[in-house]
Amino acid sequence: IYWHEVLLKKIKYIFIFSVYLIIFFPTILIAKQKWIMDNSLSSITFELPVFLMKNVQGTFENINGYIEIDLENKKNNKAIFSAEIESITMNYKKYKPLLMSEIFFDQELYPITLIDTKKFSYENEKELIINVEITLKGQSQTLPIKIIVKHIAEKIVQLECELFFSRTDFNIGIRKWSNTAILKDKVKINANLFLFKE
Repeated sequence: IYWHEVLLKKIKYIFIFSVYLIIFFPTILIAKQKWIMDNSLSSITFELPVFLMKNVQGTFENINGYIEIDLENKKNNKAIFSAEIESITMNYKKYKPLLMSEIFFDQELYPITLIDTKKFSYENEKELIINVEITLKGQSQTLPIKIIVKHIAEKIVQLECELFFSRTDFNIGIRKWSNTAILKDKVKINANLFLFKE
């Protein structure tokens, strides 16, 4: 319930702020471009090494997101992406209930993970590294993400993203599962995102 309230407050704040900009600063909005992610083409996957066994590999099936870019000044850009925890598909299928439990993702209490760039600037339009805030299992951390930008067409762009985080920093795997001897600590996130200009 708490997690839902926090999410609703964030959405309400973004809505109110957007209305404020439209009324008082319409020229600012004109300077920016909004790009919406295509859920059917895009993917976010994760991989976690396991000692002497095949790595845990999974995909978030339900993802959403958008980017706002100021192509003129290249400042105050913003992107937000979300993924539904319950939508994970993985190679160790029989362990999904364990993955959804409070031991790992605690899906009932924290159903959504967020990646928020906050405001960012950039110089190189083809490859950049920026800091993003990742919120997972009720905790947030700022981590670097590498992004390769490919312009497919005038109104289509592809982003290839790579991010690493420590699962134990987010309490993903508690009690006996916090041991990193077999189930390793470093999680790799890959995102292949296709965005269309609104």
